Amino acid sequence: MNVLLLDDEPLELEQIEYLLQSKFPLWTFFKASDAVQAHSICLNQTIHLAFLDINLPGKSGLEFGEELRTINSHVEIIIVTACQDFNYAQQSIRIGVVDYLTKPIIESELFGILSKYKEIHVSQTYSSLIVSSLKVIHDRYSEKISLTDIAADVHANPTYLSRKFHEEVGISFSEYLIQYRIQTAKRLLLDNPNWTISDIAESCGFSSQNYFSTLFRKVEGISPKEFRLNE
Repeated sequence: MNVLLLDDEPLELEQIEYLLQSKFPLWTFFKASDAVQAHSICLNQTIHLAFLDINLPGKSGLEFGEELRTINSHVEIIIVTACQDFNYAQQSIRIGVVDYLTKPIIESELFGILSKYKEIHVSQTYSSLIVSSLKVIHDRYSEKISLTDIAADVHANPTYLSRKFHEEVGISFSEYLIQYRIQTAKRLLLDNPNWTISDIAESCGFSSQNYFSTLFRKVEGISPKEFRLNE
């Protein structure tokens, strides 16, 4: 399932992505800091669920929600706000918002709202071949695995699987594996403060601490150590 996260505060985006990724590892997340970026994403991706902050630079989250409805009438919208205003509630009803989250986001409230999605199968978005491949990746990400290994596990030709993976997921197998390992590493960095960076790298399937740190900085813009300290 494709999920849009729209918020102009980077830490808020990181927090909600972190929480959702831990609970729904098969979901694909698209982040935007304003309505212009969000609009561009929605023109190129079919968004199934959108978390929209109200207070944004330029167009508000509610205004973008109305715009989003014209692009995709089936999208489900959850408003994220620190404000309690009756006018906002009226606008939300008009664009068919399914629920509210108040800032700061409380994990139990977030998962309470999303409880109905636990039964939504990723097969609604991906073919059975790709669902099986993703499950193998999520089970074996800590190992030294290749596309050929995954293909053998799902009984598919590697070349065919590579093409189908890119067509359906939108990125290559290797890119997805790196992203999944990095997201897992972020959780481990925060949940296990006594683990060394080398421990994290090994647990996530990276061949060395140096390689892990290089990729982490490339994806996140900071080193694993800086990420742990900043959070």
